[in-house]
Amino acid sequence: MDGTALPRLATSSLAARLRVMPAVVVTGARQSGKSTLVRELIPGTRRYLTLDDLDVVDMVRSDPSALVGGDQSTAIDEVQRAPEMLHEVKRAIDQDRKPGQYLLTSSANLLLMSRVSESLAGRASYLTLWPMTRREQMGLGRGGIWEELLATSGDEWLELVVAQPDSREDWRALCRRGGFPQPAVHLGTAEERAIWFDGYVRTYLERDLRDLSSISSLPDFRRLMRAACHRVGQILNQVELGRDVALSQSTAHRYLNLLETSYLLVRLPAFAVNRTKRLVKSPKLYWGDTGLALHLAQMSEPQGAHLENLVLCDVLAWRDARINQADVFYWRTRTGEEVDLVIEAADRLLPIEIKAADRPRLSDAAHLRAFRKEYGDRAGPGLLLHTGSTVEWLTPDVLAAPWWKVM
Repeated sequence: MDGTALPRLATSSLAARLRVMPAVVVTGARQSGKSTLVRELIPGTRRYLTLDDLDVVDMVRSDPSALVGGDQSTAIDEVQRAPEMLHEVKRAIDQDRKPGQYLLTSSANLLLMSRVSESLAGRASYLTLWPMTRREQMGLGRGGIWEELLATSGDEWLELVVAQPDSREDWRALCRRGGFPQPAVHLGTAEERAIWFDGYVRTYLERDLRDLSSISSLPDFRRLMRAACHRVGQILNQVELGRDVALSQSTAHRYLNLLETSYLLVRLPAFAVNRTKRLVKSPKLYWGDTGLALHLAQMSEPQGAHLENLVLCDVLAWRDARINQADVFYWRTRTGEEVDLVIEAADRLLPIEIKAADRPRLSDAAHLRAFRKEYGDRAGPGLLLHTGSTVEWLTPDVLAAPWWKVM
């Protein structure tokens, strides 16, 4: 690949938000491509400032009003490093509410940061940029066909999936490279990616964390990160996790919150509509990037939970680029019935089961069918993603499809 920025799924959504709101805040993990999105994919005469530049940080502290206002629209990168800038942005917007004036980026979820007292409520739209989807890495600028599946009646699903490009690849290779643009697109060997991930973790621990919180023991924090990486796809038990790494529950809870605020950790909530059975309420634990999770866990061989994580990341990228709200959950009952992902958009439910096997069996459809029985007309057909090559109806209401046909 050359240095040209690949198209991103979020580009059109960002442009639409800038046409409506005075400010748009693009959040996401560091190195997910926010700066490139701002500088290269949303062109124009926008003034660009980055708070990674110490001179700009000094100006914020001495005279922040000098960096906002005026007739020229402004982009401010890594605004979490100086949250006081948000007060100046608010003041400037209240004087002139012209759409698209401010494009801000942050490597932390500003709404979860305790140091941030200004949310720009009513003045800003928030957009999360996740690491690159597989189809973004291929240069297609999109994610999986989740929108099409939701918009298409079930009897047309097979034709829809069969018509997708034949772009089969080893899911394990995709897990290892993850979605951060540099290792996913520009680095070609496992050794190069290991060097990059090691530098990423070091930068996060030694610099980025200081923007969020005071950490008394970086070794403790790193140990918790590694332990969490070994629990991908599992229901989160903070007491057990803390005990395993010799940390109190309160410390483990705070560290997990910091990882989530940084978009490195994903806590997937349980689907909470309950008609006849009690549902497990604890979230399941995933990572924002499978390559980073494998590196931290010191694992060379991805497992089935990492394939689930891949699919989840693709769904999250689609969800957060969408203008209309959608939610993503997992479903599990006390009796052990479980569906890996449930997409809820408008009044439709799309249940998804993910199997790291190339020959789906009829029994693999059982929990999808149980979900559909539980939620009736709201639930569309079930989707069973597998690693093989066949597209077929396992049962009249469960379509089995290769993951690479859908993502």
